[in-house]
Amino acid sequence: MNPSVVLPTLHDRLIAENVSAEAYMEHYAEHFCEWVEGRVYTLSPVSEIHDMFTDYLRDWVKAYFILRPIGVTRAAPFVMEGIKTGRRREPDIQVILNTNPHQLEKTRMLGAADIVIEIISPGTSATDYGEKFLEYEQEGVREYWIFDPERESTTFYRLQATGRFVAVQPDSDGFYRTPLLPDFALPVTSLWDEHLPNMHEIFETMKAMVTKKED
Repeated sequence: MNPSVVLPTLHDRLIAENVSAEAYMEHYAEHFCEWVEGRVYTLSPVSEIHDMFTDYLRDWVKAYFILRPIGVTRAAPFVMEGIKTGRRREPDIQVILNTNPHQLEKTRMLGAADIVIEIISPGTSATDYGEKFLEYEQEGVREYWIFDPERESTTFYRLQATGRFVAVQPDSDGFYRTPLLPDFALPVTSLWDEHLPNMHEIFETMKAMVTKKED
């Protein structure tokens, strides 16, 4: 198929139609675009708060993997290629465990990541909570985390044996914990503080958590 360029719209950010999966990977994937049934959509422009928050969340997971090397993280424009839907998405953050049965390549994840993290941008709420929610559920993403800096809200979904996502709340102490990352604890209540910890502080906090569990 030969790509036929169309004018983008504010509503759906469509930039091209009749694009093959191969053409998408070659010409569009690295430019923060997603592929849905032959159509290419550009992602919303990354704001300063979105960029900062993405780095912050990824730092927590990266610090954990330094101490417990059981997986890796990848950030957009790294592609996650659905096996069941065939769609190519670029989640803000993918968490891929070493035990993941799918194939991790240099430029894409062939199959579902274990954890997908999306940070809401203006205009993406309906997609992140709607279309992507259903896709990630169908593909078998084991956990889906959604963060909305504008509304200062968080939602954590965990895949059940039924194949459906169910919302999971942080603990009473304000931390989100997941069986996928033993001893990992994300301080949800402090996510919206004016001054967030830097990478060194995050690592020291994570080190204390993991070391305490091992003692």
